[in-house]
Amino acid sequence: MTTLATFPLRLPVSVKAEAEALSKADGTSLNQFVAIAVAEKIAVLKTAAFFEERRQRSTGSALAEFLARPGGEPPRAGDELPEGWVPVQPSALPVRKRGAAKAVPAKGRAKKKPA
Repeated sequence: MTTLATFPLRLPVSVKAEAEALSKADGTSLNQFVAIAVAEKIAVLKTAAFFEERRQRSTGSALAEFLARPGGEPPRAGDELPEGWVPVQPSALPVRKRGAAKAVPAKGRAKKKPA
């Protein structure tokens, strides 16, 4: 069983109100919502650190060699890009502000029953 610890948390009123609204829509308690949010942030930071460590460890030559390898075969019939195809520019993609919460509707999700 997981050992739990209590931690008094001070939030701006607006942040607490938004968290309460999102947790209610998610069908969870505010405590569970905050615990999940902290766990997600930890996962994001650990993942970023992992890839940064991998980037520093790698010389990049293996990827360059792979991309520059000779051979390959042309696309099979029907796999060609359509005529007039233009790749999407990264600036045209929607950008979510860093740290912005994405509301998830509760519709279709099973609500948690109180224990």
